[in-house]
Amino acid sequence: MLVTARAIVLRTFRHSDRAVVLKAWTRHHGLRSYVVRTGTKATAAQAALQPLNRLEVVALEQPERDLHSVREVRIEAPYLHIPTDPLRGSVALFVQELFYKALRQESADEDLDDMVRHALQVLDLADDLSHYPLQLMVQLSAYLGFFPEYPEPGADRFDLREGHFVHHAAPHGHTMGPPLSTALAALLDAPLGTVPQPPLPAVVRRQLLDHLLLYYRIHLEGMG
Repeated sequence: MLVTARAIVLRTFRHSDRAVVLKAWTRHHGLRSYVVRTGTKATAAQAALQPLNRLEVVALEQPERDLHSVREVRIEAPYLHIPTDPLRGSVALFVQELFYKALRQESADEDLDDMVRHALQVLDLADDLSHYPLQLMVQLSAYLGFFPEYPEPGADRFDLREGHFVHHAAPHGHTMGPPLSTALAALLDAPLGTVPQPPLPAVVRRQLLDHLLLYYRIHLEGMG
């Protein structure tokens, strides 16, 4: 059966001399794997299969198979700034890797899809991306089931294993201290692409990003 899907490119792999396997996040099927012809009789140009591109894919869906054959590929919504802005391109590499590792479910989740598409729109259009990777990781965790609990008064440390703020360091050792935990608390409700006041210093952003990556590795199998 031919099915039209809204898809976001996560990664491509060489399948043969004339085809690639497209790993894509789709609105109504979750993670999907497609075979796309790229040779002489190409179904899609390589430019359409660049990471994070928003596509409309017409594919022959066969429930008993893991790979579905693509008949048509169209770019649904071209980006305005990501292809030509080196900074946005660098952040996009991080976003692609995060989505590739985190978006693993093979079922529809329209709320998660809305969040992913909004995140890509912000990446393309926001004026300031300095806090974007942190905000994205915090917001995405809500859809993956491990959003940090809001701190109670006096709880100035964050337990990475349990996902909540605590008053004392946990014995397992995965506890962020007060400066980074305070910064995390300030990001829990921060919209994507905004800058908190006061802004987090660059060194704090780098350290917090390292801890959030550890947080994901603890709670999400396959993060690596």
